[in-house]
Amino acid sequence: MHSLKTSEMSKGLLFLMTSAVSATAANLYFNQPVLPQIGMELNLSGDALGTIPAASQLGYAIALLFISPLGDNMSRKALISMLSLLLVASATFAFYANGLLMLIASCFFIGLSANITQQLIPFAASLSTQDNKGKIIATLMTGLTVGIVLSRTLSGFVGEQFGWRAVFMMSALFALVFGVLLHLYLPNNKPNNKMPYIKLVLSMFSLLKQHAILRKSTLTGALWFAAFSALLTTLALHVNEAPFGYNAQQAGMFGMIAITGVLGAKVSGALVNKLGPRKMTSLGLICIAAGFAIAGVYGSSLIGLILGIAFIDMGVFSAQVSNQVRVFSIEPTAQSRINGIYMLGYYIGGAFGSFVGVSIFEIYGWQAVSLFSAVLVIMSLLVNNAKDN
Repeated sequence: MHSLKTSEMSKGLLFLMTSAVSATAANLYFNQPVLPQIGMELNLSGDALGTIPAASQLGYAIALLFISPLGDNMSRKALISMLSLLLVASATFAFYANGLLMLIASCFFIGLSANITQQLIPFAASLSTQDNKGKIIATLMTGLTVGIVLSRTLSGFVGEQFGWRAVFMMSALFALVFGVLLHLYLPNNKPNNKMPYIKLVLSMFSLLKQHAILRKSTLTGALWFAAFSALLTTLALHVNEAPFGYNAQQAGMFGMIAITGVLGAKVSGALVNKLGPRKMTSLGLICIAAGFAIAGVYGSSLIGLILGIAFIDMGVFSAQVSNQVRVFSIEPTAQSRINGIYMLGYYIGGAFGSFVGVSIFEIYGWQAVSLFSAVLVIMSLLVNNAKDN
């Protein structure tokens, strides 16, 4: 109906795709602030409650491997429409859930259908030119940042005012509105790739073996995201102790510092073509390392902690934009699969960082977590600057 050539990217379309990325990414975090309310109503223990956000994350990870590749051999517009319908249905089932199993299943499919985000990012990259690719990816990453930052705040407010079920109804309404808009205004793309599904999924391993730059970019991203996840997982534990003594709501306010990531993404998007992806990624990693140094040394000071986290957030989103520009320049006909490989590596790195970070914190404390994270970032910097082979 509203078909565009694949080379076109209007400001209106970019705004729509960015807003959709923001709204869709938020689904992975909507359930977290209302877990206590869910536990009270459904009479669930802490361990049982932990399976609810885990189900969303598991669904998202599985989608990276088994749904992301489909963007390379079918219309991304059609795939996004189907995922939007699944998201509406999943959030609606969560709204009506009367027990843990139904809620876990619903959240699993919410995470699975949130793959819309990982279809829109390579879609936008395919609609960009080499000159504006950095700015376009930076804009989408800004939307992603806003979605992550504001999701918990919005969910907490809605849950407090209207109950936890209203959060899932809000999710369904967002999915419905953006699903309709994306169906109306996304361009029609017709990939030439007609590879059977099984071969399509298996080809992801071939792409990883074939492209050294993909291996390097994926490992670079996995290492720094492991460091970032170690910070995110242990920060609330750190500020809960002396000298801070913050409660969960106060600890959650540190998430607002992530808005500095918007600045990092914008700067990276503007300079990546001039300086090149590798150099811009390195600058982002140096910023992250500086942030961990500040957060480690001055972690008992509120100002020091805020400053360190601000540097980390700026560096993470700056490096992410530059690294993704490099990744999306590898093979235009395989961008969904390449993005799936990259993001799966990113996700695995994050899971590793979260697990090890908590263990280190419980034994050695905050400074040890900062040191561990700084070492991971230095390793990421070394991988990023290693020769391609």
